[in-house]
Amino acid sequence: MSQAEQEQTQTYYERVGGHETFVKLVHEFYKGVATDEPLREMYPEEDLGPAEVRLRMFLEQYWGGPKTYSEQRGHPRLRMRHIEFKVTPTQRDRWLTHMNAAIDTLGLAPMDDELMRGYMAHAANFMVNAHDDD
Repeated sequence: MSQAEQEQTQTYYERVGGHETFVKLVHEFYKGVATDEPLREMYPEEDLGPAEVRLRMFLEQYWGGPKTYSEQRGHPRLRMRHIEFKVTPTQRDRWLTHMNAAIDTLGLAPMDDELMRGYMAHAANFMVNAHDDD
């Protein structure tokens, strides 16, 4: 099998470096969240570690990696799991700022970078459940 054929049969998860890539992505993201007081308020746990693990497992599963998230937590139900939090366009933008900064640290191939940023923007928009002036 040629390298091009191998790349076509790989999942996105495998192609971008697997577990270690998602560990780095999520760790870098939460380093930003930890310093962003308005966004940090959406994470009620004193330690961001559990949130970091949950997001990493979710993203790994979404991109074709292990199904650990569903095995441990069931269906993602992202909006339902976040409904108690006021997710405004401003909060979405803050979240995306930190996520995009984390993606910047990965050095992904242009197509993979674009796919990840596109998904993150879509997911962040999907989570908005309030107006900024509410």
